[in-house]
Amino acid sequence: MKKLFFVFALLFAANSVQAQWFFNRERLANLENFDQKRFTWGYFLGFNSYDFKIDYKNQYADNNTDIEVKTSPGFNVGLVGDMRINEYMNLRLEPGLYFTQRDLTFPGFEEPRDRLREVKSTYIHVPLLLKISTKRLNNIKPFIVGGISKSINLSSEQDNPDDNRSGKFRMTSGTNYYELGFGIDFYLYFFKFTPSIRGVFALSDELVPDDGPNSPWTGNIDKLSSRGVFINFTFQ
Repeated sequence: MKKLFFVFALLFAANSVQAQWFFNRERLANLENFDQKRFTWGYFLGFNSYDFKIDYKNQYADNNTDIEVKTSPGFNVGLVGDMRINEYMNLRLEPGLYFTQRDLTFPGFEEPRDRLREVKSTYIHVPLLLKISTKRLNNIKPFIVGGISKSINLSSEQDNPDDNRSGKFRMTSGTNYYELGFGIDFYLYFFKFTPSIRGVFALSDELVPDDGPNSPWTGNIDKLSSRGVFINFTFQ
């Protein structure tokens, strides 16, 4: 996950330098007074890649005892509310709906029904972010962003009395995160378009362990927490 975020960051930075060079020439300014508004609104569409960070109670040298996590690309959609603080700082609320799936393969099982757990998640994700921008360069404005967020997992199975013995992998329904990212505002003729990338990292354990302390699925897990990369395209 860290490598993926780093690769995206390098690509984004390279495009930012190229865009800055291109747009730094004198051009007709679009939406000149857009950033003077106290409040602005919009929506976003995007993609996500969620992963699990797993800490074990007993870490063995043999990697065959580790749980394998397979990630799948997911989809994001939501709204944006932006409050101007000053020329360089904005406070943003970005409630959204996030769909994702992670497949867990547990070691030591022969039967696929025991070995594989498809963890499908639908999150209501609400971040509160501080956006710090550079000075506008003609029709672009790079920025960094960071903050905290809360998500509700509508597919958590937290209150399900069945556990992995019945094929149910349970997670907590509520999770807190911290987020860091960056992006570029492009001021187009009719609207502002903003591609951005953020890394999100859970602050708490999300595992609801099986009822038996010696469960072959969750008995050796000390902590399980989500982390992910969001690529969003915002329209305001």
